[in-house]
Amino acid sequence: MEMKKRISLELRNRTPAEVTELVVDNCRTSDGEVEGLTDDFKELEFLSMVNVGLTSLAKLPSLPKLRKLELSDNNISGHLETLSEKSPNLTYLNLSGNKIKELSNVEALQNLKNLKSLDLFNCEITTLEEYRESIFELLPQVTYLDGFDQEDNEAPDSEADADDDEGEDGAGPTGDYDDEDDDEEEEEEVSEGREVGLSYLMKEKIQVRQLEYLSCFFQNIFEKAAIPNSVEIAWASSLAI
Repeated sequence: MEMKKRISLELRNRTPAEVTELVVDNCRTSDGEVEGLTDDFKELEFLSMVNVGLTSLAKLPSLPKLRKLELSDNNISGHLETLSEKSPNLTYLNLSGNKIKELSNVEALQNLKNLKSLDLFNCEITTLEEYRESIFELLPQVTYLDGFDQEDNEAPDSEADADDDEGEDGAGPTGDYDDEDDDEEEEEEVSEGREVGLSYLMKEKIQVRQLEYLSCFFQNIFEKAAIPNSVEIAWASSLAI
């Protein structure tokens, strides 16, 4: 798909001025130039044009609010001065997998005063002797080169940090665990109730048997002693109570 058509689809019934993020990876340019982007994308902050066949950034429009630019896996070899002219507020630039060979190819990035992270991984320039030291010296504003600072500390992952923050805020499936605990408590209560009911019935059964035994015992005594029926009836009534 051509870049111009892809950008048109990515608008999704929005005007260019309403777009803050735009991804057109893996589409194709007709002549190696940026196509379909205009100065109307004035609110754009994130732009990704990975593997689109770019050889030049000469036709990049003015994007004053652009902060993050993904240009990996293209055929860009230099002439990067356009970036400081069109997008002076860039903080992150990914040029990995391009045709950048010499330090002179990135000298123009000196004018990107806010540039903090630069990725040149898999470019021929990385094979130069003292490549990292040279880049940090040439571009002192850059903190992270190919994902690491001068002390080889890895650049922070903003997405991971965001996940951690959500965890600290109490996000997550805690409700499910609460429901399971409630179910376990209910089962325990039912089980305890059953045990109490059984104990009660057992006690009642024992008492009934005792009364039956006593009744038979005293009935035999009454019969042998020829006790009047009125006395026997009164005794039986007292047992029932």
